Amino acid sequence: MADLDEKGAAAMSAKTFEASKYLTDLRGKDYLEVKWRLLWLRTEHPDATIETELTKLEAGLALFRARVSLPGGGVSTGWGSETADDFTDYIEKAETKALGRALAALGYGTQFCEDFDFSAQRGEAAPADGGQTRARPRRQERVVDAPVRRGELKVIRDREVEGATPSQIKAIYSIGRDGGVDQEAIDQRCRAVFGSPPGQLSKRQASRFIELLRRPGGPILPKEGAQAGVV
Repeated sequence: MADLDEKGAAAMSAKTFEASKYLTDLRGKDYLEVKWRLLWLRTEHPDATIETELTKLEAGLALFRARVSLPGGGVSTGWGSETADDFTDYIEKAETKALGRALAALGYGTQFCEDFDFSAQRGEAAPADGGQTRARPRRQERVVDAPVRRGELKVIRDREVEGATPSQIKAIYSIGRDGGVDQEAIDQRCRAVFGSPPGQLSKRQASRFIELLRRPGGPILPKEGAQAGVV
């Protein structure tokens, strides 16, 4: 991921992301890998929230759900699945695919990926006789992105991010107590959503967490057995 750090620094110094500099030729078409879509997101929205959840893992099949939330209110969800027959690191591949689709749904690399290309070229080839005979399905070539692992998803910022205020942290635990939830459970929920306890949140994240806790029904705690992550 060294090339991501070097190119990422250049992108941030310009304060805008030029996707054309990071395109890869994929079967004659421009393709933007998921790691660059992620950098694009972080360049424009350093405080965007990304959640990934492993919803299914059985018989060599992994299914992930990814949710990307922008500070301004934009939200998207993407799903990704892979099998052990196709990739040794199929779990990481599935998570990366889900993340890539969620980012593309928000416009990050949509024009440079095949996630939303439903043209005939991706399905069955058109028959030469205008439809009189059944066309033979084209062989699908797999798009292979290098897995974007959680430890490599560094948030690159061109400004200092203001940390949560003491009053915000106090409010978080107060809401929890009012809802009958102890501090440990609140910390657990915060880590599940943002990857860190309340004391390590940014000011924007703390505001978002307070909103989540104030939803009707009281504080929402992690589901038993759920495997979630935030990057």
